[in-house]
Amino acid sequence: MFRARILVAVAEQMDSGLSEVGMLDGAASWAGERTTSERLSMRREGSAAGQVAERLGQSPEEQIRAVQRRLVDWYRREARDLPWRRTRDPYRILVSEVMLQQTQVERVIPYYEVFLARFPTVEALASAALAEVIAVWGGLGYNRRAVYLWRAAREIVERWGGRFPGERRLLERLPGVGRYTAGAVACFAFGERVAFWDTNIARVLRRVFLGPEARPGRRELDELAERVLPLDRAYEWNQALMELGARICSARRPRCEICPLCGLCRSVGTEGESRRRGGRFEGSRRYYRGRIVAVLRQHPRGVPLDELGRLVRADYGCQARDWLRGVLEGLARDGLVELAEERGEYVARLPGSEATER
Repeated sequence: MFRARILVAVAEQMDSGLSEVGMLDGAASWAGERTTSERLSMRREGSAAGQVAERLGQSPEEQIRAVQRRLVDWYRREARDLPWRRTRDPYRILVSEVMLQQTQVERVIPYYEVFLARFPTVEALASAALAEVIAVWGGLGYNRRAVYLWRAAREIVERWGGRFPGERRLLERLPGVGRYTAGAVACFAFGERVAFWDTNIARVLRRVFLGPEARPGRRELDELAERVLPLDRAYEWNQALMELGARICSARRPRCEICPLCGLCRSVGTEGESRRRGGRFEGSRRYYRGRIVAVLRQHPRGVPLDELGRLVRADYGCQARDWLRGVLEGLARDGLVELAEERGEYVARLPGSEATER
């Protein structure tokens, strides 16, 4: 079972010299054993049981507790003062989590403050025109996030009377809210003891508990995150994992020499991951999607298609009209653009904008 793999991995790394054995604030608790077919169907390491019996010098529970204690102590000393860490308002935490998807903290902070100054409550966001929401979002990128956030706000107001549901399973039903975001809101806003992971958290858990060669799947990562989650201090534990992944246990240049888990981690001294080379952004379809939305922000009443094409591409001509329509139809499916026929020509504008007057 995967749990056996976790225990073996932890035991292999930590020797009998380890002395940190206390649970946070003296409390000790672990995720319970599953008895369903899901757990039974997970891959078993061939000789896991034998390795546990042979190599355990201490109970793995003590070793995991040592990781918890050391990491949370480090977080309490070194955590950055971020605006979304000063609140337990689920709306503000949801905004931050959506903005932080695929965007670095330093870039998010000014947009977060501007966005909340304009839409300070979930009711304010829900009642705003989508065109205005997209305009305020402008420059942060991945504009679909603004659409999903607006839709989620509307559902919270219309279905829940403006009060966020506190349960993860209910949060996951909101538009654009997945398992990670729902877990983050449940934990950081409502204090729920839930495990969740994104790329940064998964990297830390894998390196610390499994080693550099491990390639766990989603179900294995779910189980690992639940297995090492403390009974209390879930807020600090999850924030600490994120902080470590962002600042020290980075993908390409892990700073093992200053890591608070140096000596407890199975991947100390390993090289970072090579950078994946993506396609060229400038000139890509995503590049032009962003250009179109940026132009439409400046023309709230809309722009005829051929005029829009000339504004986003210097080499635009009639032969590129089908290409432009294809890009616009994709944006329309994502809720970012409206297309309408006016006075015999097609016009594109942000959703909820007023019609052109020509």
